[in-house]
Amino acid sequence: MKYQSFSNIDVDGNSFKAISFDKVNENFALDRLPYCIKILLENLLRHETEEFVTSDDIEQVATWNTENHVEHEVSFVPARVILQDFTGVPAIVDLAAMRDAVNKLGGDAQTINPLNPVELVIDHSVMVDFFAEENALEKNTDVEIERNKERYQFLKWGQSSFDNFKVVPPGRGIVHQVNLEYLARVAFTKQEDDDTLVYPDTLVGTDSHTTMINGLGVLGWGVGGIEAEAAMLGQPVTMLLPKVVGFRLDGELPTGVTATDMVLTITQQLRAHGVVGKFVEFYGPGLKHLTTADRATIANMAPEYGATCGIFPIDEVALDYLRLTGRDESQIKLVEAYAKESSLWHDDFTKDAEYHETLELDLNDVVPSIAGPKRPQDRIALDNAAKAFNEWHRSQIDVKVLDEETEFVAEGGAVPEVNEEHDSYVEFRGNKFNLEDGAIVIAAITSCTNTSNPSVLIGAGLLAKKAAEKGLTRKPWVKTSLAPGSQVVTQYLEDANLMDPLEALGFNLVGYGCTTCIGNSGPLPDAISDAIKKAKLTVTSVLSGNRNFEGRIHSDVAANYLASPPLVVAYALAGNMNIDITKEPLGLGNNGEPVYLKDIWPSEDEIQSHIAEHVTSDIFKAKYADVFKGSGVWNDLTVSSTSVYDWPNSTYIKHPPFFQTMGEEPEALSAIENARCLVKVGDSITTDHISPAGAIAPDSPAGEYLQAEGVNTKDFNSYGSRRGNHEVMMRGTFANVRLKNQLAPGTTGSATTHYPSGDAMSIYHAAMRYQDEGVAAVVVGGKEYGTGSSRDWAAKGPSLMGVKAVMVESYERIHRSNLIGMGILPLQFKPGDSASSLGIKGNETFSIGAVSRDQKDVDVTVTSDAGESQTFSMDIRIDTSNEFTYFENGGILHYVIRQYLKK
Repeated sequence: MKYQSFSNIDVDGNSFKAISFDKVNENFALDRLPYCIKILLENLLRHETEEFVTSDDIEQVATWNTENHVEHEVSFVPARVILQDFTGVPAIVDLAAMRDAVNKLGGDAQTINPLNPVELVIDHSVMVDFFAEENALEKNTDVEIERNKERYQFLKWGQSSFDNFKVVPPGRGIVHQVNLEYLARVAFTKQEDDDTLVYPDTLVGTDSHTTMINGLGVLGWGVGGIEAEAAMLGQPVTMLLPKVVGFRLDGELPTGVTATDMVLTITQQLRAHGVVGKFVEFYGPGLKHLTTADRATIANMAPEYGATCGIFPIDEVALDYLRLTGRDESQIKLVEAYAKESSLWHDDFTKDAEYHETLELDLNDVVPSIAGPKRPQDRIALDNAAKAFNEWHRSQIDVKVLDEETEFVAEGGAVPEVNEEHDSYVEFRGNKFNLEDGAIVIAAITSCTNTSNPSVLIGAGLLAKKAAEKGLTRKPWVKTSLAPGSQVVTQYLEDANLMDPLEALGFNLVGYGCTTCIGNSGPLPDAISDAIKKAKLTVTSVLSGNRNFEGRIHSDVAANYLASPPLVVAYALAGNMNIDITKEPLGLGNNGEPVYLKDIWPSEDEIQSHIAEHVTSDIFKAKYADVFKGSGVWNDLTVSSTSVYDWPNSTYIKHPPFFQTMGEEPEALSAIENARCLVKVGDSITTDHISPAGAIAPDSPAGEYLQAEGVNTKDFNSYGSRRGNHEVMMRGTFANVRLKNQLAPGTTGSATTHYPSGDAMSIYHAAMRYQDEGVAAVVVGGKEYGTGSSRDWAAKGPSLMGVKAVMVESYERIHRSNLIGMGILPLQFKPGDSASSLGIKGNETFSIGAVSRDQKDVDVTVTSDAGESQTFSMDIRIDTSNEFTYFENGGILHYVIRQYLKK
């Protein structure tokens, strides 16, 4: 042990043992290190005696050379793992399958257990089937339980069968908000012999927005379910020592500007700078003007600006939040004492760290904003929103001149004439109207991004109150919903008498879950949906979430905009993106006079006085007192007590085939010969395009499978809810309605061409045909392949389809790692090369040489059916030694099983 040493920390008569930096600091000046790098250094020091940590690892981190950055691999052992049910169910399914595999190979199945604490929050399954009615919550909850009973029984079995695994039942809140408000320890403790060890609370999670916890000074980020499972089973997360971008914040937000406006501005700035694969650390005098909720709003959207994390330090603001949320005072004292002892404390005297790059934002310069129509980084100043939408819309219709007779858009506040003969005519809930291009058909206060922040929720409630008092109502075609991140939110809104005005405008509570942001927006009313299709309208949504990718929110909605909760309410009143809500009225009031946004926007004093009076620690203590206790329905679920899962005949949970043919030793790596291209795509292909999400279409391969299994279309549920069934998921891979596969020009969705036959078919059916023919498959793409959510099925699905390699210009970090975790070879075109520049059409055969450890590139030969071939070199994006170990084993879980058997 060259560097490991310990210090003692006494808090209220209790003694704690902590890693000391003293030995390292004798040789290196650690005050230069960013906050996040100190956490990585502590992690390495604490595990110095493990075989995966060397003195060189510690020295590479401690020297911290920002001018000559060395791409050095380091290991990171998170203190805990957090899951949500969409991505968590397949993780627990895989653990159950691993028990089967170990049992089959002669080992002890019960040895397969999480070695680190794992907490799963059921939050991604509720859909907005019912809205704008008094009992929407109860009705949606009943449907949720009915749809997901089999999944919930499985998770309840896992809770009773696996050690170190807890489940927060449905209806409690969104995983990231529950994590922020309750689960996060900030300072983690563990008993080691006679000592209580204290160290930084760190984690990885199966949701990309795990980074939200960075707002509380906790280092963590999203990983694929595959990588999370390995972390659960004691495997370190390996990565290249990251570059750290320092983001300096100055000033404070002007009156009328929200934390959402701020995060959209930061997201745009960081995306433009380029921070993929980097850590972002926020510092500067502006920090003290941001609450933990504000910081969490920024940290939450790290995946949107592309960073691995967006970290804030531990300071007095963090301690204030711990007190507000009802943490024990003894824990708060330990957090403060430990942070100060370990040089993780931040105050006015803290010296600025050294960063590889720095950016700066004066918060005084932030203006009201939204982002869209299909990327979170595409920020638009609010006063330019209507113009921007109009320009985008016209670009989508090839500058088509709109027919004046069929254009019904009225000036803000006015009521357009109704044409009952037009395809856009709708009768709904006693209203008659024509839908218009730009119509806002979904307005949702949803997602972890904003519902953890009382300032924007109280602001939305006050705006609704003022609007209702003036006689404004939402437009009748707008599907409105309120899906808070925790029960705390509705309690303080009720205490402040703000729920009634929100409900008066249709923002009734629909559930505690991710809902609209994840694609669980539920169906549009039939009359609305029919009019959109008949009149071929371009309609929009506005949501207070973090994702607005194509096809994500709803298949009928082409343009989606991110906005603060108050602006979501305002847009529901306006009803159309063509209306400039900064200048035009939102509607006509009781006296027939126009009402403008400025007339109902709450003052900062109003918002803060309501927060001071109604957002109290007593609410947090009460709502989290029994957080692991479920409703009667959850508690009544019956589950098996067996340690090896008794797989039922279910269309939700199926025994996955990943380990069925594996042996005790991996097969030797070999070349890929004469593969065919299954999918060829362009730039910015997200995991939403690849991984199944949202509704299941009846005429899709997944829909056809479910119907063959006797499932009625009304009971299809979503792809996310069926992630435990590989048969559904591989049929839904590459089936996003917005996917444009260049092998099937003029189509969208699951369509491709089989070669050499030239037959047109779904991507799934082509994959199965290639497998029957004994032909491997590859995927060819462009830049930023795999951006977005950390979806393991974006790798599992292609693996089951027979994809052996992916060939693109660049990757998002999480997806590249997931491909390796499923035994798929990630290749990257050399700088200057691309599928286009090399003339790759996708109808050729592809042969890829065998790869070996430490090999950096490989030759690829592409041959046309006419026999013409070309050979070029591609980079092998297996970046670390551990990644190669996983790849040569056929995947990370295969490696773990073999390690268990060796023990």
